[in-house]
Amino acid sequence: MNQHYILRRAVQLIASTCLAMVLPGVFHNPPRCTGQDLRPPTPSPQSPIPSSDEHGRAQADTDDPQSSTPSLLEAEYDVVVYGGTSGGVAAALAVRQMGKSVALIESGQHLGGLTSGGLGATDIGNKRAIGGISREFYRRVKKHYEHPAAWRQERADQFRSDRQAADDDAMWTFEPHVAEAILRDMVREAGVDVFYEERLDLKHGVVMRDREIESITTESGRTFRARRFIDASYEGDLLALAGVKYHVGRESNDEFGETLNGVQTKQAVHHQFMPGVDPYVVPGDPSSGLLPGVHDDGPGEEGSGDRRVQTYNLRMCLTDDPENRIPFAKPEGYDPLRYELLLRNFAAGETRIPWSPTRMPNRKTDTNNNYGFSTDNIGKSYDWPEGDYATREALYRDHLLYQQGLMWTLANNARVPEAIRREVSRWGNCKDEFAEHGGWSHQLYVREARRMVSDYVMTQHDCQGRRTAEDPVGLAAYTMDSHHVQRYVDAESHVKNEGDVQVGGFPPYPISYRSIVPAADQCENLLVPVCLSASHIAYGSIRMEPVFMVLGQSAGTAACLSIDEDVPVQRLRYELLQKRLLDDGQVLSWDETGPRGAAIDPKKLKGLVIDDTQATRKGEWVQSSAVGPFVNVGYLHDNDADKGTKEIRFAAKIEKSGTYEVRLAYSPHENRATNVPVTVHDADGETTVKVDQRKTPPLDGAFVSLGVFRFEAGAEAVVIVTTGKTNGYVIADAVQIVPVDE
Repeated sequence: MNQHYILRRAVQLIASTCLAMVLPGVFHNPPRCTGQDLRPPTPSPQSPIPSSDEHGRAQADTDDPQSSTPSLLEAEYDVVVYGGTSGGVAAALAVRQMGKSVALIESGQHLGGLTSGGLGATDIGNKRAIGGISREFYRRVKKHYEHPAAWRQERADQFRSDRQAADDDAMWTFEPHVAEAILRDMVREAGVDVFYEERLDLKHGVVMRDREIESITTESGRTFRARRFIDASYEGDLLALAGVKYHVGRESNDEFGETLNGVQTKQAVHHQFMPGVDPYVVPGDPSSGLLPGVHDDGPGEEGSGDRRVQTYNLRMCLTDDPENRIPFAKPEGYDPLRYELLLRNFAAGETRIPWSPTRMPNRKTDTNNNYGFSTDNIGKSYDWPEGDYATREALYRDHLLYQQGLMWTLANNARVPEAIRREVSRWGNCKDEFAEHGGWSHQLYVREARRMVSDYVMTQHDCQGRRTAEDPVGLAAYTMDSHHVQRYVDAESHVKNEGDVQVGGFPPYPISYRSIVPAADQCENLLVPVCLSASHIAYGSIRMEPVFMVLGQSAGTAACLSIDEDVPVQRLRYELLQKRLLDDGQVLSWDETGPRGAAIDPKKLKGLVIDDTQATRKGEWVQSSAVGPFVNVGYLHDNDADKGTKEIRFAAKIEKSGTYEVRLAYSPHENRATNVPVTVHDADGETTVKVDQRKTPPLDGAFVSLGVFRFEAGAEAVVIVTTGKTNGYVIADAVQIVPVDE
């Protein structure tokens, strides 16, 4: 040990001791958690994004007592959580629930990650899989909106959401500022010490002793010591600096025996360009160069792995309330070439608005990517996972500029169809959301970055039930979902997107405890609930905000129990962890806690049953299980959008000629359409029936009869659900065809 190190450590200890005398409750050893909100100064509205130094670090206000604290400070806690994501918040709350001290370190100014960053349309699949702290958050959301004062731009009875069941104890759609306020309340009530604008030193920020993290240091010079650490960031910076093995990009299908990993050109049928869109600056002239975002190296071999990362975007909270709307403005640095493909796609026949808005309370939306050219900034995510802070800041600004320019183009460019320009112009960013960023979210939607590689890697086999983890710490319940990864020139010299995969049809499944802890020979006191060990395609199913909260709680609980047992996190007795998680409300087994009476087993129904998972889709449909009953694992709905462009085709081969009753399954709700067109094709032609999906189906509370029809042996019975001129959400669940003599 050199003399310079000894001298530096002596100065640090003296400084820490002196400061502990003047700042009790903030830096002490060991600390008493006080729930302090060590918040940086709020930036002025004239500075939408905090200024940065040459290293990309946010500049502190030296008049603020916390920001001006000398850098040689040390704090010691039982557990340190790095990353103020929703998963990080849940982890910190779990530690306090276990009676231990915790520091929650957030690199920015906000808590909640995407949950408070614009993703108010909660993605989870079957919400009954969510328990514990995660469900408590959504219960608080519902409680907030039960107060009349919460409704400012509309009345509660005017708000419609397919994500909400009438008897649900929680609410799954919310405004960004509401989410963050609730999370701040929760950490304050629990006594969590929160440190804002503290970024891990990416060069010297982790000190290891044997196979344990001894301390971490942020760029400001603050050092945090703990017995256990939790990396709850979206990027996995802490796990990487601790020497834990990880992967970036897509594995090949061969690596884990999967079919949906790697390059997936055959799956890339959704969010695709219209046929014939030219990729060159001068149409038909390769020598003129490619338009921005396109490459001509080909997509790669089908199923092969690569280092490409699925695309990111900013979730947009928009409003059509004139009093609260910020019109889309042309941004400084606007490059029209970035949107040439958008305009050519319209010229090729695209008639839909390239967005997916989901209604939020108070006349707001959570607006996401949709169709061939939309808010996803394809190709601009590759450098984020392992990038330094300056790289990430530049990428964030590029995404922001891209989406600002996109929305201005859609609202103003004469080559955009007039109906689309008119509709987009009705909307704008919200004055009362993300005010410091001019209505744009501070949080980039980092869908995927580093993924840890531990002793148990979650794969497609777990999602589809071919393998079941025996040590669950939560359930995942969403489809295997990947956004596009690349934009390339195909063999016909046209532009194509690749990477989108949307495969569901399976029930909630367990997530292994071993997938949130590193291999034992790498780090013994770290847990990773966000960048957990999973293949690319399995991570696409797991990576939902409620699940991150579930895994965060489990990580926080495991951290504390391993301290009590004085064992590495890998050697914690699972039965001990399981009991405490169940006692604290976590859902660990679907068989025991699944929807009682909600899911109908199609194998137990008479006649022929065609589920929505077997039907052919046209247009973009959303999978859900929010409202029961439903056949199999859920149903599809049209998101009450793009009416007339979507249909579901149910078909089955008839083995015996005769007359059959044809039935349609749907789950009723007040937000459903009363005039859903359903067309039956039989031996005598076709018949269209209008179905009121607000009414409870008369047959077993799940099916309505469409009538009796004649079918010939060997022919196909076809039932088509369409959405044209409907006045609410259209549901497509299942079709049952029953011989009349049954």
